[in-house]
Amino acid sequence: RTTAAPEQVWPLLRSFWQERGLELQKDQPEVGVMETNWAENRAKLPQDIIRQTIGKVFDGLYSTGERDMYRTRVERTTTGTDIFISHRGMQEVYTSQSRDSTSWQNRPSDPSLEAEMLSRLMLKLGGQETAAKAVVAEAAPAPAAKPSPLAVGGDAQRPRRALSEVPDSLTVNDGFERAWRRTGLSLDRHGFTIEDRDRAAGLFFLRYADPEQAGKDEPNFFQRLFGAKAATPTRYRVSVKAEGDKSTVRVLDDRSQPVTDDNAKRILNLLMDDLR
Repeated sequence: RTTAAPEQVWPLLRSFWQERGLELQKDQPEVGVMETNWAENRAKLPQDIIRQTIGKVFDGLYSTGERDMYRTRVERTTTGTDIFISHRGMQEVYTSQSRDSTSWQNRPSDPSLEAEMLSRLMLKLGGQETAAKAVVAEAAPAPAAKPSPLAVGGDAQRPRRALSEVPDSLTVNDGFERAWRRTGLSLDRHGFTIEDRDRAAGLFFLRYADPEQAGKDEPNFFQRLFGAKAATPTRYRVSVKAEGDKSTVRVLDDRSQPVTDDNAKRILNLLMDDLR
């Protein structure tokens, strides 16, 4: 959170990601969304003597088998700007026992990477170093690492849950402000397009099953999520409503009526683990 207006913050956000060698594939100040391309985290490469020697000449031969993308979302407030950074990850896995072919699969978002980037951004925006360190210290633990990024048949998807086990609404043990932030971050992490938001009404306006996004970033992701027939973008609203010291999250249609069909439950299913 900063006291500067979004118009003042936006150029600094753009330079922040460029300084880290990340190109922007989405730069939309009119809706407050900035998104990097998929990139390898070179810091994860092993730094043994062979890597240090050969890597000077053939650096492209080495790969971590992982790719990261960051989305930055800004919201105007009465006192300035709220800034949110979310992470999405993919990892390369072998698709056969002979290990002669690979494919890219989703891997869990890493809250520690989000916190690290947010703390660095705080420093760039003039924040105190102690406050920036506190952001990292308070971050949720990163998902447990798998034995090998290129495990045979590896699957970075979270455990499957039958739609019959998904409730029609979610109860979050947080007041509205925190529940609103957590819901927005969860939607960002899962790659939903947030076309608009109304904080006063507690509504996120979503578009899902964007064919261009699904084909470009996560092949067949939305087909797996919503089924092959959901190629046409459909709009939903995710409602966050205060209920005493807790909050309730529901999926609504474009007329703000509650929806409890399979698609709505698929959305809630993605939010469940993040909001529990």
